[in-house]
Amino acid sequence: MKQSSTRRAMFVLAAILVAAAFSTPSVANDPDPLQDFCVADPTSGVTLNGFPCKDPANVTAGDFFFAGIAKAGATNNTQGSLVTGANVEKIPGLNTLGVSLARVDYAPGGLNPPHTHPRATEILFVLYGELDVGFITTANVFVSKHIAAGEVFVFPRGLVHFQKNNGDMPAAAIAAFNSQLAGTQSIALTLFTSSPPVPENVLTKAFQIGSKEVTMIRAKLSPKK
Repeated sequence: MKQSSTRRAMFVLAAILVAAAFSTPSVANDPDPLQDFCVADPTSGVTLNGFPCKDPANVTAGDFFFAGIAKAGATNNTQGSLVTGANVEKIPGLNTLGVSLARVDYAPGGLNPPHTHPRATEILFVLYGELDVGFITTANVFVSKHIAAGEVFVFPRGLVHFQKNNGDMPAAAIAAFNSQLAGTQSIALTLFTSSPPVPENVLTKAFQIGSKEVTMIRAKLSPKK
């Protein structure tokens, strides 16, 4: 019971920190809104940078609500982790507001593999457990840290980064972004499972491997049918 209360308290603290971190227009990465809100209307046929606004007369409280990160996600997969986004695709009311969240759950030994967010800086708050985290600069310098519950780490926009749970207990974290839709490019998946595929001779030369290795990696990373 005590552990459950502690986790709830940590979750509330994470939300407060996120709100404080992104409450001023100066840190917003997306364009500033020109009205109180512009609830996304994904059904509109209009194409623009973001989403068209829903008719204010049809806006409800549900447009600003999402319960999807209240509970731990299933981590019984190859990487032993699961990212649950709370962005404009899940919360239409985030449209034009320049913020979003994600919950990341990690099994013991779980990895959120190397990836980038092309449209946002990320600030990660550990809910429970411990993580080894790091990013690589454009000068090819590896910056890493071991972080625990209640601690925060920042991943600068666009830089390759990861989180790994090297402990024997599950871990979870809340990530905040200064974009309504930060975008994610997983390095391995991007290079080996794109459609159409990256030319094999590009991968063999870049990674100094043979065609057999490329085929093997693609087979392992491709979504299971």
